Amino acid sequence: MSTAAVETPGRTKAFLRLVMIEHSVFALPFAYIAALTAMFLADQRVHWGELFVVTVCMVGLRTFAMAANRIIDREIDARNPRTASRELVTGAVSLKTAYLGSAVALVVFLGAAAMLNPLCLALAPVAVVPMVLYPYGKRFTDFPQAILGLAQAMGPVGAWLAVTGTWSWDAVVLGVAVGVWIGGFDLIYACQDVESDRHGKVRSVPARFGIPAAIWGARVCHVITTLLLGWFALLTDAGAAFWVGLVVVAGAFIYEHTIVKPNDLSKLNRAFFQTNGFVGISLFVFALLDLIIRGLGI
Repeated sequence: MSTAAVETPGRTKAFLRLVMIEHSVFALPFAYIAALTAMFLADQRVHWGELFVVTVCMVGLRTFAMAANRIIDREIDARNPRTASRELVTGAVSLKTAYLGSAVALVVFLGAAAMLNPLCLALAPVAVVPMVLYPYGKRFTDFPQAILGLAQAMGPVGAWLAVTGTWSWDAVVLGVAVGVWIGGFDLIYACQDVESDRHGKVRSVPARFGIPAAIWGARVCHVITTLLLGWFALLTDAGAAFWVGLVVVAGAFIYEHTIVKPNDLSKLNRAFFQTNGFVGISLFVFALLDLIIRGLGI
């Protein structure tokens, strides 16, 4: 009894490390921007209950996706020196625990979707498919980042649907912006695994076309992201604060691409974790400020 009490928290903590729960910071801010914008356009009020359920949905789906990714990629991870210390490879998390954790996360996601509205529940399986397809993508396409982008694009669209129960092309524009953004910085992240990927026949843009092509691809992605965010601002009649936030985001992208160069990846982790985390949080803060200025009641 006492042993189980000691081991369970350890397994839980190891599972949370496995799914990198802190990386929810990348996707959640954009889901909140979508949800809060939809609430503002509907009745200018924050519906805290819906926002909470949207959060549960996002964290549940992301946790499932990361667990599935680690399970599917465990043999690839074992062959790559950078990922050989991951919990499923070292045994810190058992395969049984990973399957159980992913199943719980999936049930939480589906249950939360059911609490929102019938359309969210009906479309929930559609959101799951690219999450599972992404890790397999590197086995059959040189562009797995495109699948990742598609998966991430569903967050803002789903958050908007959660609030309104109806389709919105405004949300699609924001979702595509997020997908292109995340696909772009994953191009950068994949550059550190080029040699291992080529040796293990793992497919990716850097492995197929080289690091310079991947870096330039990421730059193009982030230019497109900035333009799409501007389009979203126009579609939703965003005010000055949102546009200031967009300038800040553009500055972060410029900084990111000055510290990561084809012949120097030494600051890649700073670009990936710190800069991209800053992008999501800063734009959310400015978007929230803009909505409050325009009359959103908190």
